[in-house]
Amino acid sequence: MNRANTNDSAGPSPQDRRRETESRRDENLARIGRVIAVMSGKGGVGKSTIATALALGLARRGKRSGLLDVDFHGPTVPTLLGITGARPAAGPDGSGIAPIQVEPNLSVMSLGFLLGAGDEAVIWRGPMKIGVINQLLGEVAWGPLDVLVIDCPPGTGDEPLSIGQVIPTAEVVMVGTPQEVAMADVRKAISFCGKLGLGLLGLVETMGTLRCPGCGEEVPLFRRAAASRPESVPLLAEVPFDPALQAACDAGTLGAFLAEGGPTARALLALAEHVGARSISASHTANSVNPQTNQGGQMRYAIPTADGVLAMHFGHADSFTLVDVSDGQITAVRSATPPAHAPGVLPAWLKENGVDTIIAGGMGSRARDLFTRSGIAVVVGAPSTAAEALVHQHLAGTLKTGDNICDH
Repeated sequence: MNRANTNDSAGPSPQDRRRETESRRDENLARIGRVIAVMSGKGGVGKSTIATALALGLARRGKRSGLLDVDFHGPTVPTLLGITGARPAAGPDGSGIAPIQVEPNLSVMSLGFLLGAGDEAVIWRGPMKIGVINQLLGEVAWGPLDVLVIDCPPGTGDEPLSIGQVIPTAEVVMVGTPQEVAMADVRKAISFCGKLGLGLLGLVETMGTLRCPGCGEEVPLFRRAAASRPESVPLLAEVPFDPALQAACDAGTLGAFLAEGGPTARALLALAEHVGARSISASHTANSVNPQTNQGGQMRYAIPTADGVLAMHFGHADSFTLVDVSDGQITAVRSATPPAHAPGVLPAWLKENGVDTIIAGGMGSRARDLFTRSGIAVVVGAPSTAAEALVHQHLAGTLKTGDNICDH
């Protein structure tokens, strides 16, 4: 029997099967509005908790959401959701795999569903990981989704590299703790995103404080290094170390924890609201949008100004310049007079005015915390420049920031 006959009888070649999987992958991605990859420079910073809470929050805001766990060596999403014993069934047409339906608007897939014993190690090299990622994107019957959240493993290895190459319009939420050993890795991961052209939504800072289980007050856990947080990256949220959150994650009741609506739950849900409203790329198919330029979607910036340029002392500004952006272009600029200064007034006022991002010269840590809890990203250390120029630079990723002149 000649070689041609042997190939015919053996069925599709590995190359043909790979191409078929990649074709189904691309068909699936074309039906997904946004892909948000949650990354971190190092492990143990709460990345999977943030990814899972983000997916739950988006689903509860009415978004058809998917959560894909590609942290192959530590797939913790099933544990966080209390579904470690779940086993996927066949897809609706009898082919492929149906994701686990956790809530009406949330479907989940993790390698943890497909492994045997819970403590079984995954020992794979790069090509195997890349192949499995293609299968999870192509063989899983995701259906039409508004958003797919991907929990990536820590670092900049094969898994996040594969996601970045396969989904160039993916938007990234970075997670890290406020200590130099963690933020040094975060800065490397941010550089990684820049080299791949991935759009960076911003940073979620975790475990910077400890929430007392008795009185609810927060106390700092780390002495912040001056250069730790990359100030040019919007701060999306600050999530404390909360014993109640830790207990819920271990018990698989993260969904119930969010529903209870405590202060930490509110911070996580505000993160989902903010990310849901602020898109860098309108859809996976919008490949004409360069995600590295932060274009796409609709946003409103607020800049404290005096005579049209940024006023360096945020809390004492007599006016704010509000700049509207649509599809990466400034569409409207207007001046607004804030109410009389008092603690908590500006966050509420700017939220009512639909502000997504503040650019400031300096801002105290308590004020930044109030804004992030309101779902407003904050960029500090900006120079005293015309408001529109600052927005253009931020959209282009060229905004040069220095020290926060009011970090207290």
